[in-house]
Amino acid sequence: MNAREAPGGHDPTFLPPDIPVPQDDGGARHLAGTKLPDIALAATNGPVVNLSKLEGRAVVYIYPRTGVPGVDAPPGWDDIPGARGCTPQSCGFRDHYAELKVLGVAHVYGLSTQDSGYQREAAKRLHLPFPILSDADLKLTHALSLPTFATSGMTLLKRMALIIDDGTIVKAFYPVFPPDKNAAEVIAWLRRGA
Repeated sequence: MNAREAPGGHDPTFLPPDIPVPQDDGGARHLAGTKLPDIALAATNGPVVNLSKLEGRAVVYIYPRTGVPGVDAPPGWDDIPGARGCTPQSCGFRDHYAELKVLGVAHVYGLSTQDSGYQREAAKRLHLPFPILSDADLKLTHALSLPTFATSGMTLLKRMALIIDDGTIVKAFYPVFPPDKNAAEVIAWLRRGA
């Protein structure tokens, strides 16, 4: 069965069973061992965040864009491998936030190319206990050569998650599927290393 939404009926919390699985295109193979660049990113909680200057372990989950209930996704969104599922991914990190902290994660962030105003609405609606960072000008994306895709005039990040220790990427999860299990995958990796 093809589960498609009626116009104006978008539910970003719903993950259709027939969305295409993203394939590993090698777009993140270069990231492990990379020192993050000195770039400040706008955050939904106010102050800018510079990932290169963080002390301790950070988890940054990266996603294309969050949807808004009742506002249609871009045309063909559900046909783009890895596009659908940003809200379930965020909710997974929200629901596992306390467990991540217990496992020694000092900082948790979401990251997309949407602007902070758009992200603030999502962070509030989803009751996220951590900030979302904006790379709307693509500075971090270009500096790290993060994998992207383009649709409807937007350049969007492909879904992934990074483990960062003292400003250096130690693990990149890519591709991420299903998106709602990304936080559990990160936790399993953290437990193996503990």
